Amino acid sequence: MRLFIAVNFDDETKERIKAVQDRLRAVSRGSFTHTDNFHLTLVFIGEVHPNQVASIRQAMDDTAGAPTELTFDHTGCFRRDGGDIWWIGLKRNVVLEKLHHDLSDKLTAQGFNLQDRQFKPHVTLARRVVPEREVDRSSLLGDPFATGVSAISLMKSEHIQGKLTYTEIYRKKL
Repeated sequence: MRLFIAVNFDDETKERIKAVQDRLRAVSRGSFTHTDNFHLTLVFIGEVHPNQVASIRQAMDDTAGAPTELTFDHTGCFRRDGGDIWWIGLKRNVVLEKLHHDLSDKLTAQGFNLQDRQFKPHVTLARRVVPEREVDRSSLLGDPFATGVSAISLMKSEHIQGKLTYTEIYRKKL
C-alpha cells in the first residue's frame, strides 16, 4: 500500500483552496486535483507492507505536536516537461516544520527509506498545467487565508474505479 502522513482540511478550507484552483482553471488547462483530495503532505512514505502500518502509527504517536494555524499566502509552480505542477503555499510555520522533521526522524529510525528533499509545504492545485495566457500569481491567490490544524492523518493512496482516492487510515490529535 502507498502511504503518506498529511494534514487534512475542513470543508471551508477546501472551498477556499478550490476558489484559487478555479481561478487557475480559468486561465489554463491541466489535470486538476479533486476537492476531496486537497491535503498538505508532511511525510511521503511510499509503498509499504500492511504489517508496517503499526510502526508508522507508533512514530506518529511518539511525535510531539501542538495545534497551529496555517496561513496560505502565495501560489507557485514546479516546472515540468509536459506541463507544470501548480500549488498554493504557506507562510513559514516553525511548528509545522518541526512536526515534519520529527516525523521524518522517527520513521527513518524505524528503517523507512524516505525521500531526501527539502520540505516545501503546499497543496497541489493541478498537474500538467499549460497556461492559456499569463497567470498573475497575486490575483490567483486572492486574499491570504488561514486555517487551524489540530490533527495529522496517515493516508492511503489508491486508484478506485479509475479515480485517485486518498483514505485516512489513522488520525492523531495534536
